[in-house]
Amino acid sequence: MFEIFGFIIPLIVILVIVGIFLSFVPLGLWISAVSAGVRVNIFSLVGMRLRRVRADKIIRPLIKAQKAGMDVNANQLESHLLSGGRVDNVVDALIAAHRANLDLSFERAAAIDLAGRNVFEAVKLSKHLGFLPLRLMVSR
Repeated sequence: MFEIFGFIIPLIVILVIVGIFLSFVPLGLWISAVSAGVRVNIFSLVGMRLRRVRADKIIRPLIKAQKAGMDVNANQLESHLLSGGRVDNVVDALIAAHRANLDLSFERAAAIDLAGRNVFEAVKLSKHLGFLPLRLMVSR
């Protein structure tokens, strides 16, 4: 009888600990990131959860950027999101600028986005002009 309790009680404690850990970690999102080749630490997802950042708003654009060959990391995207920016729009603009051979850094795209302009529309316009009209986009 005591042997059964000696086995069941530690098993229940372990299951409770694993359950609490999995409530903080979006495991499906982590698996999709790892399978896409994006290196995301599972504890960084826990940190996002503790900072009240929706991890899917960071990880999905990060996967998209990594697949397009962009050099963007999760910390940049998270800081832009916490600043009030639209991360998905900035990543789409970076990808479009990269494909159009325009020189647009993440910092410049984030600044345009935080200025209240649609950076993706600016990149689409610049495809026709051949350059990125940053003064027009920021000074409006």
